[in-house]
Amino acid sequence: MSDELVVRCCAPTLAGIKTGSIFSCPYESEKRLFDEIRGLNRRLVPAGLRVLPLRWRGGKALLYVFRPACLRRDLTGEDAQRLLRENGYAGMGCEACIARLSRRLRENEDFPHEIGLFLSYPPEDVRGFIENRAKNYKFIGYWKVYGDEDKARRAFARYKKCTDCYCRFLEAGYALTDLAVAG
Repeated sequence: MSDELVVRCCAPTLAGIKTGSIFSCPYESEKRLFDEIRGLNRRLVPAGLRVLPLRWRGGKALLYVFRPACLRRDLTGEDAQRLLRENGYAGMGCEACIARLSRRLRENEDFPHEIGLFLSYPPEDVRGFIENRAKNYKFIGYWKVYGDEDKARRAFARYKKCTDCYCRFLEAGYALTDLAVAG
């Protein structure tokens, strides 16, 4: 797995402006990919980031890059807690929530809708997506927006600008560890 793939898919998370990102990573050998994930974690954990495989399917792994401290904060909000309870995550700590999400991803072909809570999506948009069955949204960008459209547009613009800048920095010779902002 290349640093370019990680930066292209996870720049806002590396920069500390987004809790988590997921991306699909092709692999030929599970052992080799596990070794790459371990190496990536050695480089990113000092900045407060972690990388976990959530699902393996058809020669591709779904990887989750996230900031555990930010995820704990995101999942403790009242709206997030209500959504988690409604989806079988009642009384679970952060690590148990990730384990349940991973299990749901492995057991189902589709993404469980609560995944947005793990990716910095506003709970009102996650709820809107679930209740509207992915229809009747106000705007679509990194996710389907049902709540505050202006706030979402600003977030999308920040994410795009961050990704563009980080890709340029990587191209200019910065290391991934230089781009991972300590959190």
